[in-house]
Amino acid sequence: MAKPAAFVCAACGAVHRKWAGRCEECGAWNSVVEESGLSAAGPASKTLGPQKGRAVPLHPLAGEEPEPPRLSTGIAEFDRALGGGLAPSSAILVGGDPGIGKSTLLLQAAAGLARAGAKTVYISGEEALGQIRMRAARLGLAEAPVLLAAATNLRDVLTTLEAERPALAVIDSIQTMWADNVESAPGSVSQVRAVAHELTGFAKRRGVSVILVGHVTKDGQIAGPRVVEHMVDTVLYFEGERGHQFRILRAVKNRFGAADEIGVFEMSDRGLREVSNPSQLFLAGREARTPGSAVFAGVEGTRPVLVEFQALVASSPFGTPRRNVIGWDSGRLSMILAVLEARCGISLAGMDVFLNVAGGLRISEPAADLAVAAAVLSAHRDAPIPPEVAIFGEVSLSSAVRPVSQAPARLREASKLGFTSVWAPTMVQEPGESGMRVETVADLDGLLALVAPG
Repeated sequence: MAKPAAFVCAACGAVHRKWAGRCEECGAWNSVVEESGLSAAGPASKTLGPQKGRAVPLHPLAGEEPEPPRLSTGIAEFDRALGGGLAPSSAILVGGDPGIGKSTLLLQAAAGLARAGAKTVYISGEEALGQIRMRAARLGLAEAPVLLAAATNLRDVLTTLEAERPALAVIDSIQTMWADNVESAPGSVSQVRAVAHELTGFAKRRGVSVILVGHVTKDGQIAGPRVVEHMVDTVLYFEGERGHQFRILRAVKNRFGAADEIGVFEMSDRGLREVSNPSQLFLAGREARTPGSAVFAGVEGTRPVLVEFQALVASSPFGTPRRNVIGWDSGRLSMILAVLEARCGISLAGMDVFLNVAGGLRISEPAADLAVAAAVLSAHRDAPIPPEVAIFGEVSLSSAVRPVSQAPARLREASKLGFTSVWAPTMVQEPGESGMRVETVADLDGLLALVAPG
């Protein structure tokens, strides 16, 4: 008898009775796919009574278990994003755009771990062994003692890993693996969920660190059900613009370290190179006195990073002015422009506004509001911001500039790179011994007075 078919949302996992263009649970479009073996109420199951199980031993919260030792890959930026290195029994999901360098980074990490004496297995479901060896030769890793395999059958992969018991297993990628006990095609919701469950369970049982490579959708999310991100311990996104050589490895979830921690790399013909001082690299080539340029003192995870915001304001030849943003939230830019018009009387209704974060970095923290407003005001008034000034602060809808966290760390990073002054809100903490001159900005009218005095 054929198993009943139902329709599952690839974004949230909700089960529907029939196909729909939009998921009613999460609102995602074109995410509902047909899956066999499910009912409209979810997977078939029977009610479990108390006599079917056994009592689970309970333990006190306090314990004396030491922190598990970390394995270093030899790539400090990769270890930093992981929270200090690979934790045993951890499952890590790495996502990123096609061709961004995921396989290159993981091959370099696997080679570094193998050279340190740890057994490392790299299993690819997308490339032949010859292709992996060609990449390794180009990266100068041909002699690294990494064990390779090209396989897609999950049962074969688990049998191999059970026999080898490596310290690290890299699976490239999870969408190419298929479990023969699931009746659907590789890459489907059911297959990805089953493969992730089995590999995560293997990592926990055997103390092996497993890295899963995941494809991303056109909107930048890891393809497949979101439940996979809940299964694993760490989710890393490998970001970057094709036109820039910089790559950012960002931890969006980490049970063994800080979330939003980043590692910075530079793509070269010899693979990915670490960037130990990203602030200096992001500001390299900055023109000293250019209208529309503002340096933002930000914090990514635990790392202070200085980046340049570039703004351009010009008369619009169209009826509807353009708002183009690269590296920041376009909705937040609209809010800043609305506050400037409503609270400061600066109308940009007939102007095109372009905003760019130099270097290809994506900024998400609200502390960048003041730097964005300064860049827009500087471009609009054609008044360069002094090159020795760094800026940070959150802007409210009343145009007030609100304090942000980790102000001393931002000041120290700016001082280290030669900045002597900062425009910032009233700081909760003292600036310390950074030697920076702090210009307190209470609202956007105060910012306008600093950008274009008189």
